Amino acid sequence: MVKAVKEVESSRKGFLADGRPKILFEGHVFWKQLVKRGIDPLSLYNAGTANVLYKSWTKQYYLGGTTEYSRLEKATALSDDPAVGEAACCATSWGAFQIMGYHYEPLGYPFINAFVIDIYKNEANHLRAFGRYLQANNLLKPLKDKNWVKFARDNNGPAYSQNKYDIKLKNAYVIYAG
Repeated sequence: MVKAVKEVESSRKGFLADGRPKILFEGHVFWKQLVKRGIDPLSLYNAGTANVLYKSWTKQYYLGGTTEYSRLEKATALSDDPAVGEAACCATSWGAFQIMGYHYEPLGYPFINAFVIDIYKNEANHLRAFGRYLQANNLLKPLKDKNWVKFARDNNGPAYSQNKYDIKLKNAYVIYAG
């Protein structure tokens, strides 16, 4: 079951060929993280930032691979305020299980950079963080029960069906279980 999640989230690999963890930067989450920190996203928004800062989810700006780091770096460079960089890291999913950075506290990390540093080290840390993530978000039972719809919805939100996340998980599980 864990292998199925890893397969769907990162194609079985938590690191890129250049040694950095796989990431996906989420511009709509960045927007929310800025608001959470009392920063008006509109103050940073313009035509040049539209690919890293947007109010609603879209995969239009996903680039994949190493180019996601370019998007993360662009977001962190929007301001000298360290809260913007923190918001950007929190708006990024990290590693083999693509755990959103904003989960760092319930996973036992004192701040986002501690989480990121840990994820940079090795896939064993990705797995440990995923275990804590499952516990903190009450996802262990749906995963054990192979309740792919509940797991997908609770892990990825209500739009999970647009990407057929539940079906991908089930299919990956069948391959690994077979």
